[in-house]
Amino acid sequence: MQSVSDKSLSSKVNVVEKGLKLSTADFSVYERRDWLQEMICQEYTRVEVTPPVDGNLFNETTFYDWESLRLSVIKSRGLTIEKLAREPYHNRQDNFLAVVLLSGQYLLEQSGREVFLEPGDITIYDATIPHRIYSSVGFNKLIISIPRAVMRDRVAGVEHCTALQVSGKTGVGAVATQFIQSTASQINDMRADEFSALSEQSLDLLTLALTSVRPQNFNLSRSRSFSLRLVKDFIESHLTNSLLDTAMIASGTHLSPRYINELFQDENTSLMRYVWMRRIERCHRDIINMPSGNHLSAIAYKWGFNDMSHFSRAFKQKFGVPPSVLRQSNL
Repeated sequence: MQSVSDKSLSSKVNVVEKGLKLSTADFSVYERRDWLQEMICQEYTRVEVTPPVDGNLFNETTFYDWESLRLSVIKSRGLTIEKLAREPYHNRQDNFLAVVLLSGQYLLEQSGREVFLEPGDITIYDATIPHRIYSSVGFNKLIISIPRAVMRDRVAGVEHCTALQVSGKTGVGAVATQFIQSTASQINDMRADEFSALSEQSLDLLTLALTSVRPQNFNLSRSRSFSLRLVKDFIESHLTNSLLDTAMIASGTHLSPRYINELFQDENTSLMRYVWMRRIERCHRDIINMPSGNHLSAIAYKWGFNDMSHFSRAFKQKFGVPPSVLRQSNL
């Protein structure tokens, strides 16, 4: 028998207008569990799948690219999905997953919290850390995959919102779930550009719904302080890289450039000016302690400068004397 790993996940794909459908029905009963686990590992995050007691496993997932997001329409019989601690994941899987339950039963556990969804309810979870999903009878659901940087840019302290129930019966939760469900049900009756245009509105409503259940004792300033510390730590560990720029820092910290610059505006500076300042300070320290035989250019290049004239001007602007004068005074 050909193993699941020998089969491309796309070998059993059905093209559905704008989406791609993957189903266990295209595989033998004996292959379904391994195939489904491999599919989830590739498309979402590394997990272990446990079939229902009767062994009759069924799962059908249709994927739709949705601007920076991805929408999945999922039908499934009962099963357990569990992500264990320290399981690796791909960078492209560094997402928060928003769940809109359409029907059935659905239990999610993460970070010591447990949420049992009713049809219409919404919740989110972090795809990169341990979690458990359980359903005894099966479910239909929507999943919106949202990159971490996008989510953090919109919801401060989003980590405090995982495995919480957003009711789909009243308030902004009802508005959000109805809009997202309506969009999903009409995908194949919309032009691609119309479907894409609804991505932003859906994300706006989803994030508004999440903030409605965020714990009241959540400390916004503490979250910003944590993010700022994260950015500064990343900068410190990459100061010697002359290619260090906003894009690299945003990618390395999973925060958006806009949010990072807002953090530094609170300190009356900008991101790259802070990088410049830290490099100059490191150069100053090394010049004071440098052996007599070393060259100033070696220090400048070491800390990310690639233009000596620019380095000298920046150094004098910061410390009031050129680096050569400081060096002579410390010989």
